[in-house]
Amino acid sequence: MAESVAGRRALAWLIGLAVALALIYLLCAVLLPFVAGAAIAYLLDPLADRLERAGVGRTLAVTLITGVFLLGFVAALLLLVPVLQGQLVGFIERAPSYVAALQTMLEGMLETMRARIPADQLARLHAAAEGYVGDAAQWLTSLLGSVFSGAGALLSLLSLLFITPIVAFYLLRDWDRIVGTIDDWLPRRQQETIRGLIAEIDTRLAGFLCGQMLVAAILGVAYATGLTLVGLEFGLVIGLGAGIASLVPFVGAALGFVVSVGVALAQFDSLTPVGIVAAIFLVGQVAEGNFLTPKLVGDRVGLHPVWIIFAMLAGGSLLGFVGVLLAVPAAAAFGVLARFGVERYKASTLYLGPGGDA
Repeated sequence: MAESVAGRRALAWLIGLAVALALIYLLCAVLLPFVAGAAIAYLLDPLADRLERAGVGRTLAVTLITGVFLLGFVAALLLLVPVLQGQLVGFIERAPSYVAALQTMLEGMLETMRARIPADQLARLHAAAEGYVGDAAQWLTSLLGSVFSGAGALLSLLSLLFITPIVAFYLLRDWDRIVGTIDDWLPRRQQETIRGLIAEIDTRLAGFLCGQMLVAAILGVAYATGLTLVGLEFGLVIGLGAGIASLVPFVGAALGFVVSVGVALAQFDSLTPVGIVAAIFLVGQVAEGNFLTPKLVGDRVGLHPVWIIFAMLAGGSLLGFVGVLLAVPAAAAFGVLARFGVERYKASTLYLGPGGDA
């Protein structure tokens, strides 16, 4: 009888999970401002709770927090967007010339190798290199261009600018009430277990998000400053882009290294500035791995970088940008639930054998 009840309970949870995943997949086109608003509300809720404990009403606290957040966001847009827009447009326009310069450099290197490599192998290498470089340039140009063109991109941008603040305000105002309602829905016998799992997920997720965003901000400023001082064209946008990409561990440094070194090779005649550009990202990666991430993120988060990268790639492939936003919470939840499942398995007869159930 108990096994039958447990089986029905497990089936109900699986059906609920399947329905939730199906709804997310079907509605992903309109979920972006709501997911972004929920993320902002989640990050700002601790600050709202502190103001509330200090005697400020919840609505007033949320209004103050949301207003300051929006003012800071608008100020950043007014200060940075004109500069970034000019650099980004210029980078997209110059991308073909950078590729052509790299192709010329590659051909010069191939000329020096002709004396040592057979002609047929050299021809195949030359054709393959030209094809790869051309395809990469075409893909990068089309990708960057698509971000700023098209009705879909414009609609997503407008929804982020106008709907996300409204969603964030109301979710932040009613956050405790929503959490209390969901807590009241939990099955009574498993309530404490589920509460413990959710608390662990919340700890790991909050630790990763807050720490990783701070790491990305520090790296973005450092990369942009270093590349600008070296004199690299579009160093500001490349450095800030690498910092934003550093939200995914290791990806920002790798992407920034490839793009900046490629631009440096096409821009400078000497190898010294190229070496300095490469050293900026190598030093940044060393600082991230040995100082920033251990201090600001820490091992207690328990989210392996490879798992985060896989989750974001999988989420982006399935649901686009919405999937990228949902990837880290899903990865944190899955990691906690997987560890819980392993602990239960190792305390069961499936692992201990008959009569050994702990």
